[in-house]
Amino acid sequence: MIEHSSEIIQIIFADIILSGDNALVIGMAAAGLSPIMRRRAILLGMGLAAGLRIFFAAIASYLLAIPGILFIGGCLLAFVCYRFFKELRNHNSKSSNDKISKIEVSGSERSQLLKALTTITIADVSMSIDNVVAVAAIARENTSLLIFGLVVAIAFMAFFATMIMRLMTRYSWLSWLGLLFLIYLTYKMLHDGLPEIILLLA
Repeated sequence: MIEHSSEIIQIIFADIILSGDNALVIGMAAAGLSPIMRRRAILLGMGLAAGLRIFFAAIASYLLAIPGILFIGGCLLAFVCYRFFKELRNHNSKSSNDKISKIEVSGSERSQLLKALTTITIADVSMSIDNVVAVAAIARENTSLLIFGLVVAIAFMAFFATMIMRLMTRYSWLSWLGLLFLIYLTYKMLHDGLPEIILLLA
């Protein structure tokens, strides 16, 4: 692996950025849930993201051949940003009302968990594509480097998701900051993938 030290450094850097983004989404989606539901959302979200990364890594050569794959990922992430904006706006406009029955609370929690998992799933698909495409582009035909990048990505994501969730439950304004960052990432994916779409349509 010493002769591939440059590629390893690039893969680690890409994993920190891209796994951090994925963890940000998981943390943001889980932050508004109750502690029990929050843990479920994080575990399910990380498990899904890990599974998708393994799947996309297995078909990386086919994935890279799809025209405009980054643009498609950017479109999915744009939808995630829209969902987060609606959730944050609704959360801020809610009036505090403690007179809710236990059955209603249970149902509400389940529906919130479902919404969070839907958002996480869409983001996981988009960001797993982005992560695997980036790592595969660095690793080229080296399967060992691709597997190394995959393992590091999952490890970083597990660490970041818990840390981000704790910060966002303590400081709610960080959710808006996270949304701005996701909008920037969406723009970057759409911008980088647009030339391929233009060539495809030309």
